[in-house]
Amino acid sequence: MKPVTTDDVLDLMDASFTSTALGTAMELGLFWLLNQQTMNAEQVAEKFGIPAKRCHYWLQLLNKVGLLEQEPNGYTPSPTTRKTILKSFSQNSWALLAAEARKRMPGLHDLTTHIHESGSAWEILGLTRTDYLDLMTDNPEAAHNFTRMLYELHQPLAAELAKSLDMKGVDRFMDIGGGSGVVSLALLRRYSQLTAVVLDIATVCVAGREIAVENSLEERITYQPVDFLREELPVGFDLILECDVNVYSENLFRKLQTSLNPKGRFVIVDQLAPSVGIAPSSRAHWAFERSMMDPEFHFLTANEIQVLLQKTGYRDISLRTLPPIPGAARRFTEGMVMIIAHK
Repeated sequence: MKPVTTDDVLDLMDASFTSTALGTAMELGLFWLLNQQTMNAEQVAEKFGIPAKRCHYWLQLLNKVGLLEQEPNGYTPSPTTRKTILKSFSQNSWALLAAEARKRMPGLHDLTTHIHESGSAWEILGLTRTDYLDLMTDNPEAAHNFTRMLYELHQPLAAELAKSLDMKGVDRFMDIGGGSGVVSLALLRRYSQLTAVVLDIATVCVAGREIAVENSLEERITYQPVDFLREELPVGFDLILECDVNVYSENLFRKLQTSLNPKGRFVIVDQLAPSVGIAPSSRAHWAFERSMMDPEFHFLTANEIQVLLQKTGYRDISLRTLPPIPGAARRFTEGMVMIIAHK
């Protein structure tokens, strides 16, 4: 929301309360419960074991911001909630997104004091942020749920790439950090000659194989557990795809070139910085939060990646910005850039 009035600014200052109330509704499944039956505050309080007055205020706040409607017999999801929440992603995906947002909040505690720090605010506060790879490696259930969530969220992007990516002359391709294989599966459905290899951590590969079976494509896609930054990579690919992974280094680019067949292509699809020191618009909040852990954190620009590709021997490098993707949330697709480089 862009503020227009003084009241808008005051509402923005209270936005942390609103976002926390919304996230809690997502994690507890409030909107899905009320979509099944209208309930008053006392009934909701009993259902979730919340003190009655606190529950009243919680529902009142969600009503105030237009997420709930109050009827004579209780609360029900608003038309906005039905359209933007209930009909977009599954309850599990919303719960995971809310949980991820909640886990990021501690690093912003007492921001006025810690925004000046030259080091990590998390360390100064005595906090430890769980590393994504460690969590997915050590917790198969978390890896399963997170992979399923991303499979759902990336469906519009996968469909767009399946339509727009030129696969002429490609029989075998590799999808690094491909997770569920959502993009690979979309490409396999469109091109019958293709086979794919998805590289990711072991627990994510387990979840990806389940999804491949559900799509009846398990015979044409392989999930290979590999630390692609440190371990040896498979070879013999006509095309390598890195989509929404945001991992770029000279060492990785050289390794991928070895994996490509002669005249093979390396395709990068990601939300990149529009200029040095500026985050993609849809990721400004995430970049700010990350900067409280690492003051030097930054997104690379397309030009910086092109220079890195040239340095590592790629040629005929082209770039284009993907158009808005119908049915996709801007958070996950806005400003997507495709870079294609040849071996």
